[in-house]
Amino acid sequence: MDRITTFKTFIARTPGDPFPRYGLAMEYKGRGELAQAWTVFSELLEQFSGYVATYLMAGNTLAALNRHSEAADVYRRGVDVAAKANDSHARGELESALAEISSITGHGASASPRPEERFR
Repeated sequence: MDRITTFKTFIARTPGDPFPRYGLAMEYKGRGELAQAWTVFSELLEQFSGYVATYLMAGNTLAALNRHSEAADVYRRGVDVAAKANDSHARGELESALAEISSITGHGASASPRPEERFR
């Protein structure tokens, strides 16, 4: 059984647990299947909005898809969720990602020539 099938089996068995969905999204992302990864991350954000880990990886996936404005929105939401969860480490990572994506979209310092490379 491949990893995708394994994660889908776990999701079917424990639909109320965000971790198998996160694992599935990360597996797709790791394979370079970014559209599929984003689909699963999007479901996670909708169904498990308090699952802090999702925000950074979901935003990074959007950035890798050159959807920078949407990535910034996900990072912003993640900063709020991390703050409410008192997760200062995640909040710091999300704030850094937001600052970097803001420079890419022209709302800060100049962009690097290949910004999508930072988010893979």
